[in-house]
Amino acid sequence: RLSLHLLIAFVILTLIFWNYLKLRNLSYSGQKFNPIIPIFFLILIFCQIGLGAFVSGLDAGKIYNSWPLMGSTYFPDDSNFYNLFKLDVFSDPSMVQFLHRNLAYLIFIFYLVILFLTYKNNLFFFLKTVKVMGFLLFLQIILGILTLFSGAQIILSSMHQISSIFLVSICVYFLYLNSNTSLQLSN
Repeated sequence: RLSLHLLIAFVILTLIFWNYLKLRNLSYSGQKFNPIIPIFFLILIFCQIGLGAFVSGLDAGKIYNSWPLMGSTYFPDDSNFYNLFKLDVFSDPSMVQFLHRNLAYLIFIFYLVILFLTYKNNLFFFLKTVKVMGFLLFLQIILGILTLFSGAQIILSSMHQISSIFLVSICVYFLYLNSNTSLQLSN
């Protein structure tokens, strides 16, 4: 219920910000990204926020206070790999932390693809937005790691959660800018 409550709040924030951007009537008549790229990136961020709510609700940030390994291994040693495919995976704090970490890695890799496409296709109109998105993503990752090291100290945990608002906002802005352009790249 906590994660659903949080995700609904982020959907409301997204809709309000989207309508604000529509009122500003921003438009661009140049090349843009394939529309799937910013949509998929935003979906990944929303999934990560949902997993973050599970991490918070299960106090999963208080276990495995090391990085990049979870204890002495990449996979949590108190879980079995097959637990990833069970329905109760979201009830296991170790598995939830594992999923949250690995989705962060996937998001970072996908961001690097966006950055690469920005330079490769000369999409310099998006460069400032993509750089801010990268900064906020990097900040999220650093705050997440520091939260782990601190045993989920409330100040760092709160900063990690609050900065997710800014990350979602810049991702919505990126999606909005891309949706209001007239030309589309084929890749």
